[in-house]
Amino acid sequence: MTRARFQTFDDETDPKTVAPRIAALRKELTRRGLSGFVVPRADRHQNEYVAPADERLAWLTSFTGSAGTAIVLANRAALFVDGRYTLQAPDQTDTDVVTIVPIIETAPDAWLEANLGKDAKLGYDPWLHTTESAERMARACAAAGATLSPVDSDPFDAIWKDRPAPPQGKVVLHELKYAGVPSSEKLKQIHDEIRKLKADALVVTDPHAVAWTFNIRGSDVAHTPLAMSFAIVPQEGRPALYIDGGKLTNSVRAALEQIADVREPGAFTKDLEALGSEKKNIRLDQSTAADAVNRIVTNAGGKPVRGADPIILMKAVKNPAEIEGSKAAHARDGGAVTRFLSWLSREAPKGKLTEIEAVEALEGFRRDTGLLKDVSFPTISGSGPNGAIVHYRVTRKTDRGIGTGELFLVDSGAQYEDGTTDITRTVAIGTPTQEMRDRFTRVLKGHIAIARAIFPEGASGAQLDSFARQALWNAGLDFDHGTGHGVGSYLSVHEGPANISKRGAAALKRGMILSNEPGYYKAGGYGIRIENLVLVTEAKVDGAERPFNTFETLTLVPIDRSLIVPAMLDSGETVWLDGYHTRVRETLAPTLSGADAAWLEAATLPLSQH
Repeated sequence: MTRARFQTFDDETDPKTVAPRIAALRKELTRRGLSGFVVPRADRHQNEYVAPADERLAWLTSFTGSAGTAIVLANRAALFVDGRYTLQAPDQTDTDVVTIVPIIETAPDAWLEANLGKDAKLGYDPWLHTTESAERMARACAAAGATLSPVDSDPFDAIWKDRPAPPQGKVVLHELKYAGVPSSEKLKQIHDEIRKLKADALVVTDPHAVAWTFNIRGSDVAHTPLAMSFAIVPQEGRPALYIDGGKLTNSVRAALEQIADVREPGAFTKDLEALGSEKKNIRLDQSTAADAVNRIVTNAGGKPVRGADPIILMKAVKNPAEIEGSKAAHARDGGAVTRFLSWLSREAPKGKLTEIEAVEALEGFRRDTGLLKDVSFPTISGSGPNGAIVHYRVTRKTDRGIGTGELFLVDSGAQYEDGTTDITRTVAIGTPTQEMRDRFTRVLKGHIAIARAIFPEGASGAQLDSFARQALWNAGLDFDHGTGHGVGSYLSVHEGPANISKRGAAALKRGMILSNEPGYYKAGGYGIRIENLVLVTEAKVDGAERPFNTFETLTLVPIDRSLIVPAMLDSGETVWLDGYHTRVRETLAPTLSGADAAWLEAATLPLSQH
């Protein structure tokens, strides 16, 4: 069995470490004159994935979820988690020391207001919170008669003795054949946007935006090719890029210095102060700019203006080279996933395959392409009841066999230089029940409704979200996650600003790539999700009185026909499914042989030949 190279399955949590570490933090807080401290799962850029050196929350509480916040007071500590982690958190932390608080029931601000004592001083690191977050905490403190106090140095530096070193991943240039547009042209577009915003400069705090702007990629965090960095782009003139010079080869530095002033990270604060002292209007991204940035500019006399970084939208609208690259990546990835499903169809019925072995095999098939740079997120490999855990991550502790008569859900993705992929397939191992087939077909109907949707230019994801739910709603069913998220171009698998969800307010623009992933989850039983990536493109509508858009499906992998109840699909849905499978077969067949080619042929037959 091929071993996974880009993901691990060890559960490195240890609840026994929690009590002494919280005691050490409390001692350090007392030394600083603080009554408590807020510990978010965040780095200075609000990244989804953070470097080991920034895993403060995991080190302190032993909780390894991708989102959460701890608040440590002198006499109590709380860990706030969302619905994904209400089962995982108490299993990983020491609940004698830490109280698990579902955030849907009690927000951290409300908890602070109820638990802070009068005249308490609550500490926070302004580099790890946005200004909006800091303002919410300040209001809660004021309501309790307490004060919010920024710290000028990280208290974890004093107590985390074996802390990993900051990441030193090498930076590479993202070739023009993949990027599509040279950095010089992107900077001209950014300058135009800054002028429209009537700002004197834009502070770029999101490393994804930095990567896109300067056509660079790095390896500072897992699964997303980022280099931790900041940038300042003035309305006119050369930008400044703040990045550890140790990450740059001479050739990369030379290329970057043609378009920007390359400076060490320590110069970032000084340059912000200089901008502020000139009374400049400074645009800050409200989602990723640390409160520390806002404070530095304000204290120096500047005028920070919070709003969306215009680069985020520019990055989300893919150019022709990025679109062609994505299509090539999806064809390549489709072949790898199809080989995996073919292998799974032969191995799973033997009754000896486990969730981890499936993950290892899938990564191996992707590595066989010779072009895999990383997985785009840890693979979700859920058999039976584990498939009902939406963000399940298999560990050696939770690994279970893939049993016959069960559903197996596998949600995975890859990072290639020409594109990022994300796909979920749910397959029946053995004979599915009628209920499983009914639920799967309802999810499929929702998936097809999104794939076939025609919508006016300017429509938002919120306007489309219900399309994916109608067949489920008709049976009194639903799913609790969004229907789709944006996807980057050899960047983050979760990209803003657009998404398909009840809260998806951003307009869907031609060139955006999003996921289409409705699901259904029966707790303790099974999970179903069908996910393809789709491209927003022009819709040709006869007699249309305004521009309309639709989706082009990029993902090319068969959908399990054994789980479909044909009579539940209308003629249009059947035509879509058969057409999709024809395209999958015609694209992938030349790349497959032997048993894999035979499996593909059978898996893509018309539904009438079921």
